Parts: sequence; C-alpha cells; structure tokens
Amino acid sequence: MTDFSDLLRPEAVLAGLAVASKKALFQQVAAIAATSAGLDPALVAERLGAREKLGSTGFGGGVAIPHAKLAGLEAPVGVFVRLAQPMAFQAVDDLPVDLVFALLSPERAGSVHLKALARVSRRMRDQAFLAKLRGAGSRDALYALFTTAETRHAA
Repeated sequence: MTDFSDLLRPEAVLAGLAVASKKALFQQVAAIAATSAGLDPALVAERLGAREKLGSTGFGGGVAIPHAKLAGLEAPVGVFVRLAQPMAFQAVDDLPVDLVFALLSPERAGSVHLKALARVSRRMRDQAFLAKLRGAGSRDALYALFTTAETRHAA
C-alpha cells in the first residue's frame, strides 16, 4: 500500500540489532544514518536523545518512532531496525519495543516532517504489516516489505 523508497535506503535497514539501552540504540541508528545519508553520527544521536527526553517515542505494540530534525538534510530519511531482543522503551502501553523506525527530517521541514511522521505512523499501526516485519528473514526482506507497494489485504 505505501512505498517508503523515498524515505528508506537498503543500507538503512538492519535486522537483529542487539542493544542494551536507548542511548546505545540511538548511537547505532546514528551510525547507520551517517553511512546512509552522510550525517554526523554524534549530532544524530544527540538530537534523537534530546527528543526522547521530551517524552517516549514508544508508540505501542512493540513499535517506536524516534525522530529529530537536523541541518544538512534535503528531505526526510528513515532508518529501520528490528531488535534482536525487545527492550524497555517506556512506551505508551508499557510493552517492550522490538521494531524501531527512526525518522530524520530537515531542520526547517515543518509540515514535511509531520506528513512523513504520519505516513510512518500509519504504516507501523498495521498489525499484519508488523507481523511480516517480525517474520522477515533478512534485511533485504525487510527493505522489500517497506518498498514494495501492495494492496491492502481484506481484514
């Protein structure tokens, strides 16, 4: 239904990441963003951490959508991580998180950032899609799930 190829590059998808804390997660996301989008990893990690201090981006259902705005970006970019083990995230439903879609947007993105965040949020609420993400066997399979437009299944 939704193609994320404008937000997500193959190298920005990771399966089976083992981290012990949000800080470690944000450092890994930042390292991926540095490689994928040419961003400063220290700045990315700092901005994600600062946003998280305002309130958890743990969305519920095992999903988190950390996000931040950064100078030097032309358009929003995403990093998707499936964790090896669910971790505490102070999510709205108090469930641990295993699926993380980090969204990084240009500093002055305004409505562009909000629209991208809404798109990610809608997709990450789809329980059938989340089940496919959790069952995907590889990073390539995860990327394909995000970038292959598919018709919505009948519920």
